[in-house]
This record gives sequence, structure tokens and C-alpha cells, in this order.
Amino acid sequence: MKLLSFAIADAVHLGALRADRSILDLTLAGADNQAFSSMQSLIEGGPAALALARDLLEHSRVGIDPETVRWLAPLPVPLQIRDFLVFEEHMRMAGWNGAKLRALRGAPPAPASPPPVPSIWYEQPLYYKCNRFAVAGTGSRVIWPVYSNVIDYELELACIIGRSGRDIAAADASGHIFGYTIFNDLTARDAQFKEMQGPLGPAKGKDFDGANVMGPVIVTADSIDPTNLRMRARVNGELRCDNRSSTMHWSFGQIIEHVSRSETLYAGEILGSGTVGGGCGLEIGRFLKHGDEVELEIDEIGTLTTTIHAPHVTEELRL
Repeated sequence: MKLLSFAIADAVHLGALRADRSILDLTLAGADNQAFSSMQSLIEGGPAALALARDLLEHSRVGIDPETVRWLAPLPVPLQIRDFLVFEEHMRMAGWNGAKLRALRGAPPAPASPPPVPSIWYEQPLYYKCNRFAVAGTGSRVIWPVYSNVIDYELELACIIGRSGRDIAAADASGHIFGYTIFNDLTARDAQFKEMQGPLGPAKGKDFDGANVMGPVIVTADSIDPTNLRMRARVNGELRCDNRSSTMHWSFGQIIEHVSRSETLYAGEILGSGTVGGGCGLEIGRFLKHGDEVELEIDEIGTLTTTIHAPHVTEELRL
């Protein structure tokens, strides 16, 4: 089942996407059930709420034209967002091209070939925590921060936790996953590289309004196998990445096991995979400019579209 959040005027509704692409308004269809008041409520409602949503989708014949509503991020304000870095190709190439980008701004020259991946990356999944309030949905126009001139997208797969737990074994993790969505982790590369000279993770390189673009839907875990999904990125219709989720070094089960060690994971938290190999401008040496449209597509989920509003960046930067 494909679930979404959308707005009619200023009201946020929960919906399910039909095979004909029309939307069933679950908030109206299940008006007497608190579980259909929001995506978070549906997640917290557990299997019984999800089964009722399926029943409504099967038997209701009333649909809404998707062009008449404003699509939101499926979880407009997640409880938490953690973003990982589990694709080895991205780890290797982004670090190398990052050195090239820094060299353009006065740093020492980049090495002649990609440097070795730090050993810690192979020892445990690595992640940082995102701004959970800086979320946008498909079709959004993201206003780029004025302090940045290097604009980048990142193609990721994300899972949504559906059942809370602590000390979850990797083998049991699938029972804690509600579903999957697409994540565009927008990044102000110049700000990121400047601040990460210090011994902390990214801050203003990642934290600005609309930086975490998600959607268009959440596909429930029972309807999708996330282990070998085709992942593509296009900019203004030009294909720039074509890869697969099978290249993840760490699985979502291993990610969940790591995060939940001595720490409770809560229903409604989001875990991003990190960028698939070739899935960002930094890896291929091409960045975005004002007016560019980014389309991130993952099989069985859909296409997540974002337009960049950056009047101060009118030319594409290339490495």
C-alpha cells in the first residue's frame, strides 16, 4: 500500500494512492477513527489500523485527483531523522571530489586518486541527526540558503520505524519497519566542507528550510522488497545516476540493530540510507543552479521532484 500526506487549503489529510493514481482520503473515509488523523497516528495505530486502511482502500470508490491537492512529505514532522552513509562508492568518491572542491577554494590539492575509506566505516554504520522540522514533500520549491553557492542533491532510500523497540537484533528488525520512501538530502556543499573542518558533523550545510525532501509516498513494508531497487536521479530530465539499493554495505536490519543498542527507537523515526553511488552532484563533479528540477526515482515507490530557487547561483559549477 502507498500512503501519503496532502493538504487541502490549510488542512493536512492522510491518503492512500489507488492503482489509477487517484487518492483515497483516509482522514475523511475513516473520520470516526483517530488513527486516520495523520500518518504518525496511523503508524502508532499498528497492524489493526493498517488493516482497516487496506479495507477502506479496497471498498471505497471515491477518489481525489492528485493534481488538485498539495503533496506534503509523508511524515510532515518526523519524530527523528538519522541519516547514514552505507554506500561504499559514495563514501570513496564524495571524499575525493570533496577534496577537489576544497582545493578550488584555497585548500591543498586533492590526491591523485580516491583515498582509502576509513576503517571505522567498515566496523559500524555511521550517521548524523537531521533537522526534523526542515522537511519538504514532492513538488516543493526549496529556497536555497543565501550563505551557499554550491548546491547539491543526494539520492537515498529511507525506512520508517513502525514499532518502537530497544536492543533490536538485525534478524528481528523487519518487524519494526513500517515502510520505505525516497529521501533527497539536499546539501550546501561549501558550508558543509567549511564547518566539518571542526570535529563535529554537518550543521548549516544540511540544516535549512526544506533541506530534507521526502516522498512522494511511503510504501508499506509488506508491499516492497528494499534489497535490490533501481535508483535513478535526473536533473532537468538528464539522467545522472542509475544504481541499485543492493550496493548497500550495511542493511537496514544492521542499521536498526546499531542504533537501538541501549537506546529506544520510536515509531515514526526515519532512517536514511545515505547516498547511493553516483547519486549526488559531488560524485560526478556537477552541481545545481537556480531553477534546476531534480527528479529522484526509486522503483516501486515513485518519483520525488524538487525545484531549486537560488537566484544568486545562475551557472552550473563543475569540478
